[in-house]
Amino acid sequence: MPAHVAVIMDGNGRWAQAKGLPRMMGHRAGVEALKTTLRLCSDWGIGALTAYAFSTENWSRPGDEVNFLMTLFEKVLQKELDSLEKEQVVIRFLGDLKALPSRLQDLINEATKRTSTNNGIHFNVCTNYGGRHELVMAAKKLAEKCERGDMKADLIDENAFASELLTAGEVDPDLLIRTSGERRISNFLLWQLAYAEIYVTDVLWPDFDEAALTRALLDYQSRCRRFGGLKPRGTSEQLESD
Repeated sequence: MPAHVAVIMDGNGRWAQAKGLPRMMGHRAGVEALKTTLRLCSDWGIGALTAYAFSTENWSRPGDEVNFLMTLFEKVLQKELDSLEKEQVVIRFLGDLKALPSRLQDLINEATKRTSTNNGIHFNVCTNYGGRHELVMAAKKLAEKCERGDMKADLIDENAFASELLTAGEVDPDLLIRTSGERRISNFLLWQLAYAEIYVTDVLWPDFDEAALTRALLDYQSRCRRFGGLKPRGTSEQLESD
C-alpha cells in the first residue's frame, strides 16, 4: 500500500449537470465520496490522505458557488469532527487560511487542536491552496532566516526547503489520483509530487467509491518505482533513460 495518497477531486459540477441537478449538489455528493475514501484509506493502513478541496484559483468561480462551498466546509466540519476525533484521524488544513471566513477559521483551529494528538491516518485538506504560492512562501521564509543571520545560504538544501512547506513532517505522496479524466496537476503539491505515481480515471469524483479506489491501488501496485534509477536485475523492462 502507498504510505500517502493525494487526490484531486474533479468532476463534481459535471456529475450534477449530467443528472440535471444544480452544481452545488455535486459538491455535496463529493463530500460523501471524500468521507468514504478517507475511511477506506484508514481501514486499509494508508498513513496519509491529502485532498485538494479548494484552490487559490477557485475564488474566480461564481460568488454563490464560493459562498456555498465555504458554508459546506463549515457544516461538514461541525457534523464530522466528533467522528474524526473518535476514529483517531489527525486533520490539518493546508493553505492561506487567513482569507477564509472567520467562522470557518475558528472551526479549523478547533479541529486541528482536537485531533492533533490522535494516532490514526493523517488527513490533510488543502483549502485556499496553491502550489506556486506555497513554494514562494517557503523561499521567503528561508530568505528571512538568512537576513536575520539564523541560516547561511549555502546550507539551504532540499531538506531545508521541505521543512518550510505546509506539508513539513509528512512523507511525500506515493500516489496521486485525479478523477474526471483531466490530465494535469493544477498547481497541486508541485514539490511533493516529484516522484508520485499518477493515476487518472474517467470516474467523476462523486462516483469515486470503493471499487474505484481499489482499481487505483491495484494500478499503483503494478508500477515499478525507480526514482530515476534502474529496474532491478532479472526483469524485462528497459532503463528509465538511456
